[in-house]
Formats: sequence, structure tokens, C-alpha cells
Amino acid sequence: MSYESRFKSLEIDELFKVILALETEEDCYRFFEDVCTINEIQSIAQRLHVAKLLYEHKTYNEVEEITKASTATISRVNKCLMYGADGYRRILEKR
Repeated sequence: MSYESRFKSLEIDELFKVILALETEEDCYRFFEDVCTINEIQSIAQRLHVAKLLYEHKTYNEVEEITKASTATISRVNKCLMYGADGYRRILEKR
């Protein structure tokens, strides 16, 4: 791994290995329903949707209208797209 996260730990490494082992959408639903609250899952999904729309050059107003995300969330996601670790960008380019 050439990228070194500031949050790297053995526990997080194990979490990511488990996530990478999930093979189906059903596996994902079952795992994340056990690990996260529904609000946490919905928040992550909303952030990804916001990132997708910003990546497609939608305006803040369009993103807010489509996703119902707060301007704070939109701004935070945009900051990650602009200055983050390229996590959103890398996954969006694969889709």
C-alpha cells in the first residue's frame, strides 16, 4: 500500500479486510446492518451520492435539492473531493 492513512491501525486493517471479503450485496447488507446503525449507513450512502453529483459538476443547489443533504455535508464532501485522500474520486472513476 503506497498510501499511508493517518488513522491506520491493526483494528482498522482488520475491518477493511473483512469489508473486502464481502462478496454480494446481501453480504454487505447483513454485515453493515450488524455493524452500523441505519442512520450511519444512510449518512454514508448520502455522502457518496453527494460526491457522485459533485463529481458530475452539479451545483451545490442541485445537489441539495436532489439529495436533501445539508450544505455543511455538501461542503465537507466537496472539500474531500478537492483536498482529501482521493477516496471518493478513485471509487467514482471505477463506476
